[in-house]
Amino acid sequence: MAPEGAPALVLAVPGTPSGATRGLADEIVSIARSELPGIDARIGYLDGDDEEFLSLSTTLVRAAEERTARYEQARAAGLEVKEPEGPVAVVVPLLAGPDGALLRRIRQAVMDSRIAAELTDVLGPHPLLAEALHVRLSEAGLARADRARLFTVATAADGIILASVGGDEAVQAAGITGMLLAARLAVPVMAAALDQEGSIASVAEQLRSSGSHQLALAPYLIGPEIDAALLEEAAKEADCSSAEPLGPYPAIGKLTLAKYTTALGISPQQPQGTPVR
Repeated sequence: MAPEGAPALVLAVPGTPSGATRGLADEIVSIARSELPGIDARIGYLDGDDEEFLSLSTTLVRAAEERTARYEQARAAGLEVKEPEGPVAVVVPLLAGPDGALLRRIRQAVMDSRIAAELTDVLGPHPLLAEALHVRLSEAGLARADRARLFTVATAADGIILASVGGDEAVQAAGITGMLLAARLAVPVMAAALDQEGSIASVAEQLRSSGSHQLALAPYLIGPEIDAALLEEAAKEADCSSAEPLGPYPAIGKLTLAKYTTALGISPQQPQGTPVR
């Protein structure tokens, strides 16, 4: 159970809000709630501006208002309660890797709210993200689901382009998860930046020149942070098939909660991976 009076977990969702984005964010928050019952988990959209898609700043303000209201109601009922202390919320960016531009906007939104909130790091790099990438590739028929099994996948790639967003810093961070993915698949994995012209094509050329002929694009993205059209263009540029973004894979919810609990010094069970079948 979440400690009584614990700060809210606020998932900071980048990208243009949509029904699909809301569904994805709801699933991730639901996973966090199932892992830590009683947690006050909310969603704040970086580009939200109405009641359907609350902005990050508005979400933080409402969390603070409701926290104060609960305290005042308890006092009015004659209960002995301590005045709330510490941060109102812990903000977790819904980003697999560092994206300087988006993180600056998230940080500015927190500052604009004038609410005491703690901002965590992004979700990766982490072994669970390598697992999620493996699952998405296997779902697309681009990787074996289990190295221990003897059957092969005719369309399995022999080289993976790990597509990130956020420039050089994001590529370097993705490269760490890429090494973990390479160990799982026993094929070379190289990171590239979707937002740097020529990066995808350059990495595709490097992989092919080193002996990989059947490439696959693995988006190192949750989904909302980039226009899906960019992924399609990148796959065409590399002349290869693409897996789906990470989306609401269970590990994303678990890592979101882990960022929250680490920020508060809570030590729940560490998130574990699921064998790929």
